[in-house]
Amino acid sequence: MQNDAKGRNLDRRIAAALQLNGRAGWSAIARHVGASESTVLRRAAQLTESGQLRVIGVVDVLRCGLGVPVLVRARCAPGTVGDVAEAFAARPDARYVSVLAGSADCVAELVLPSYADLADFRLPAGNALLETETLAVIRTFTSNHDWNSGELDEPAVTELRGGDARPFEEQHWENPPEKLDELDLAICAALGEDGRMSAKDLARQVGTSESTVSRRMESLVRRGCLRFRTLAEPALFGFTVEFMLWLSVLPSALDAAGQQLAAHPATKYLSATTGRFNLAGQVVLRHHGELYRYTTDVVGALPGLQAADVTLQVKTLKRAWAPTPATRVNLEKP
Repeated sequence: MQNDAKGRNLDRRIAAALQLNGRAGWSAIARHVGASESTVLRRAAQLTESGQLRVIGVVDVLRCGLGVPVLVRARCAPGTVGDVAEAFAARPDARYVSVLAGSADCVAELVLPSYADLADFRLPAGNALLETETLAVIRTFTSNHDWNSGELDEPAVTELRGGDARPFEEQHWENPPEKLDELDLAICAALGEDGRMSAKDLARQVGTSESTVSRRMESLVRRGCLRFRTLAEPALFGFTVEFMLWLSVLPSALDAAGQQLAAHPATKYLSATTGRFNLAGQVVLRHHGELYRYTTDVVGALPGLQAADVTLQVKTLKRAWAPTPATRVNLEKP
């Protein structure tokens, strides 16, 4: 039993290190998690094979002019939310999908070529959809790439994350979109399948030299076009409550409220949006007992707050384009 607890703790620390830097070297990770490199490699391989941990390269679609993200809140007929969520998740333009409890039954983040494509939005769910509400993402304050689970100490965070730790959206969001050529797109596509792919394997796959691949990858990261995302469910880090936060804030206080909430350690994702709610966030807590104080002390302290809504995430089907472990199991059933 003690060995099981020790193993889970080590797994959590390995995942936390990769969350800080998905391409960190195994020797550096081993040093900061307090285990041998061989043990870290073995535990990481087991987590990967079981589907609990995966590192992928993610392209920032707004930064690269590849599409516009929108959040779709849906209300469903009784007993149909599972079918609606699966229909959303089956869409190739769906980046994130979750079943909710609260004022909405389901939420999906779609990446569309343009806002004009909302006019043709269709979902093969028959009469299951009672109502949808669409919020266009216009500014990202922080994202899952930037989240720190708090598992490792500050020296580990500084070394693994390195450089300017501000969210890359904070540094690049007002700049004109970058243009990616065919080689850039090929590199991003390959890393989207395996974010820890070596430069040698990547060069072989895209048909160029290792030096060219390394130079291009460094450029993509520096320009804010590419980030490395560690896919792991919050429960692996010890967080049992995950929810979407929908806020209405006075326009004059929107930036201040966004910056304040983005800096809170429980905030995994936060963006400014159009519509009835102009701040939408994804938050994790250790247990349900923390939710009340979070609502009163964290949300209640935001400047310009006019209205707040919390929808608990009951089941998440898709994150960063990828099906979650439970969803992958369902998809693989005959």
